[in-house]
Amino acid sequence: MLKPVTFIVVDDHPVFRQGLVALVESDKKYKVIAEVGSVAEAMTVLESGVPDVALVDISLIGQSGLDLVKNLKSAHPSILVLIITMHDEVVYAERALKAGARGYVMKHEAASVMKDAIKTVLSGKIYVSAVMRDRLLESMFSRNDEAPVPSVERLSDREFEVLGLIGQGYGLTEIADVLNLSVKTINTYRDNIKCKLHIRNAGSLRRFAIKWVYSRER
Repeated sequence: MLKPVTFIVVDDHPVFRQGLVALVESDKKYKVIAEVGSVAEAMTVLESGVPDVALVDISLIGQSGLDLVKNLKSAHPSILVLIITMHDEVVYAERALKAGARGYVMKHEAASVMKDAIKTVLSGKIYVSAVMRDRLLESMFSRNDEAPVPSVERLSDREFEVLGLIGQGYGLTEIADVLNLSVKTINTYRDNIKCKLHIRNAGSLRRFAIKWVYSRER
């Protein structure tokens, strides 16, 4: 009997996590060896065994899933990471791929799409939607000399995540709920973003964030 392909599922919503486990294990060639809700839990589990694939959400308890991607690729380079998240791929996918992920799927996609993404990543290829693939190719061959200033590249992964949510119209309380963090912590991230991007106040930051998200979606 062939050894199954092993997975770890990292998502802070237990109901979705359990559904994803069931989806993966509907294929007899696949086996989920662990399911956890945070970066710390994931790294602890990996001390006792390294799976072939990690299915990771961006919004996790305590730290961003993008931090986990970097930690995984640094500590266990052989792991294939597939992001499965609610966050808009046009905003986050490129950063996720740069962090070391091999694919990006949004949670609203059908089960068949998620299965296809897993197969694609296991075959050694990168999975993104057709629309995102076209955007990435366009960006490679038509670099705009007028890059956005100030650059969001200086933001940490969690700050980047908060900026994207602000730009998508979320309020601070809503962002805190999405990220499982306190409003005070979100305020701290917002202040850090303003400082790094040289933006004076919350209103100016919101306008910048909306404009930035819109520019990504065009």
